[in-house]
Amino acid sequence: MSQYIPTELGTRSIPQLLFRYAFPAIIAMTAASLYNIVDSIFIGHIGPDGTWGESDGMAMTGLALTFPLMNIGAALGAMVGVGASTVISVRLGQREYKTAQHVLGNTVVLNLLLGSLFMVVCLAFLDPILDIFGASPATLPYARDYMTVILLGNVISHSYFGLNAVLRSAGHPEKAMQCTILTVIVNAILDPIFIFGLQMGIKGAAIATILAQLISLIWQFRLLSNRQEMLHLHRGIYGLRFGIIRQIIAVGLSPFLMNLCACLVVLLINKGMKEYGGDTAIAAYGIVNRIVFLFLMMVMGLNQGMQPIVGYNWGARQNRRVWQTLRLTIISAEVVVCTGFVMGEFFPDVLTHLFTDNEHIVQMADHGFRIDVMVFPIVGAQMVIGNFFQSIGHAGKSIFQSLTRQMLFLVPGLLLLPPRLGLDGVWLAIPISDLCSFFVSISMLLWFIRKLNSPSAETEREGA
Repeated sequence: MSQYIPTELGTRSIPQLLFRYAFPAIIAMTAASLYNIVDSIFIGHIGPDGTWGESDGMAMTGLALTFPLMNIGAALGAMVGVGASTVISVRLGQREYKTAQHVLGNTVVLNLLLGSLFMVVCLAFLDPILDIFGASPATLPYARDYMTVILLGNVISHSYFGLNAVLRSAGHPEKAMQCTILTVIVNAILDPIFIFGLQMGIKGAAIATILAQLISLIWQFRLLSNRQEMLHLHRGIYGLRFGIIRQIIAVGLSPFLMNLCACLVVLLINKGMKEYGGDTAIAAYGIVNRIVFLFLMMVMGLNQGMQPIVGYNWGARQNRRVWQTLRLTIISAEVVVCTGFVMGEFFPDVLTHLFTDNEHIVQMADHGFRIDVMVFPIVGAQMVIGNFFQSIGHAGKSIFQSLTRQMLFLVPGLLLLPPRLGLDGVWLAIPISDLCSFFVSISMLLWFIRKLNSPSAETEREGA
């Protein structure tokens, strides 16, 4: 067995490391976002007769209605994937290689168990759930067709995203990127075949998504079965261990709660959009959400590149490298979100027209896009700081930051502003919550730095 361990995380220059780990992750996350965008573009052009043409927006609305339920699935997947990848990084930094192996095995089993449970429960109550999420008689069939297929393939999705995170933590960010790019390419090829060629409509888009993930998952299993690697799949690592599961869930609880809160947030947004703008407003939000998420996914890619570097060096007690990584990641994230700000404020129609030819939906989306990105330049730092706490194993701080944005600021905004400002109130709640959350994040980071400089600083490492 090879003794390959990513010890470069503790020795190589931080800019080189961040580029090596973050660039593939950014490409992978951008590709993942593009693969959602490709789905949305094809679905947005499904005409009333199911063929490519001018759409009435109902298929796009149906897709947007599935976002809350998909966020819950993503929450479970992120809890396992992000939690496991962070624990693996820290254990490798502490040279606990056997424990890292068992984390890998437990990740595979947890994805199978949680993915299956989520599928069974949601399929049993799918129509009532979609009704709660704002489905109308015109949009329910689209949402039901899409989510039925997605749920049937939920175990595949969970495993695919979870093992991709493990690949990055095991020192193979390029392979994780290649898996994601493969998924995007296959999905882009299969989408028009299933949607229009086989005339399966929105259900075809879901089938293409799951098949693309399955192909990449098979490749991931092959990569992680290489016995020449320190971290690989083999007998004896699949037995569930309470200690490992507790660590995975403790670290992964932050992204889980964040995605769970995102479900409630999207539910409230869809409710507000439907009440003050109808089904077409939900379609407009679906378009804006896909575009904004593209830039946020790039920042998430930076965070994923930062995570193994920070996790390893925190475990190895190399504080200077930890802070250098954090600073460089924040600067890089600001470049990304400022680009999104410029596009949203000055050229929104260039992007929104990709999704539909319906001018009414485009106008609503352009207006909402400008409001959504009003304070976008501060979002990058806010996201990086939250991921920093998660990367060093301080789950409580990361959870608190996530919950304050969603529950303390955004949910009240969505409840209080729309009755006074109508549809604009729904849109404005998003940038207002981002602004408030930014100040919370900065305050937490400054407090943490002061705490580390205190005589009891060593206790701050207990969570890692």
